[in-house]
Amino acid sequence: MLSLASGADLRLGIIGCDTSHVTAFTEVLNNPQAKGHVSGGKIVAAYKGGSPDIPSSASRVEEYTSVLRDKYGVKIYDTIDELCRNVDAVLLESVDGRPHLEQVRPVLQARKPVFIDKPMAGSLRDAIEIFRLAKAAKVPVFSSSGLRFAKASQALRKGSLGKVFLMETHGPCELEPHHPDLFWYGVHGVEALFTVLGTGCETVQRGTNLTGKIEVVGQWSGGRTGILHEDQGFAGLAWGEKGEAEAGSFEGYVQLVVAIMDFFKTGVAPVKPEETIEILAFMEAADQSKRMGGVPVNLKEVIKKTGK
Repeated sequence: MLSLASGADLRLGIIGCDTSHVTAFTEVLNNPQAKGHVSGGKIVAAYKGGSPDIPSSASRVEEYTSVLRDKYGVKIYDTIDELCRNVDAVLLESVDGRPHLEQVRPVLQARKPVFIDKPMAGSLRDAIEIFRLAKAAKVPVFSSSGLRFAKASQALRKGSLGKVFLMETHGPCELEPHHPDLFWYGVHGVEALFTVLGTGCETVQRGTNLTGKIEVVGQWSGGRTGILHEDQGFAGLAWGEKGEAEAGSFEGYVQLVVAIMDFFKTGVAPVKPEETIEILAFMEAADQSKRMGGVPVNLKEVIKKTGK
């Protein structure tokens, strides 16, 4: 796999200037005085992008583009091809997951390592195709929510409670009509579940609590359970062999940016494709369960059917 180990700062490009992540990441990378500054690369180029049918994209793309250009001196390119010719690696940041497949194609053709922000794609089918194209091109790619790299969640993943048999996460689940329900914001809580429990989810069941809020229950192999609760803030609790511990919180973007830079330099993705595919399958299965009145949906069947 391609890697970029080098003593010089990497030239980084952003695709999609319609999310606050682009200014937050650029501040951490480009400003040596920033709290939690991450060295080794700078954002030097961007492609504006934007989705006119999503208000939160259309209303912010010009503002964030101006900040990148005027505050940080980032050069704005008219095409992704042109951007790729002037960078070493790419952060695909478009807030809309639907164009990710088409936006990443020229990046993979240019053989540039790429981080794809959440949601990885607007559908499980598109995500599977992105991984297929990346493997064929031998270009490293990964996608993740920032919640994955919270210290408490990482500690649990590494075994601080031994085997975790129950994990509950709480988080916002704002919906967006062009995406399956959990793809838009519920992806954060789902990512936290998988950070702790890993792969092996077998069934997904979508329901609501007494107040009408979304609840999704996943059953994992080995008798493990993960539950996503719609709530106002990010939080969670895990129960394991050695007791219980909090997890699933949001601790900012610094640790995610650290992981991205390590990935660019080594070519080794911190999240395997199989796990990201299960995350998107979990979210699509939740939608299917909702359409079927809340019955459990088999995750392997969703992946098998979609991957054909």
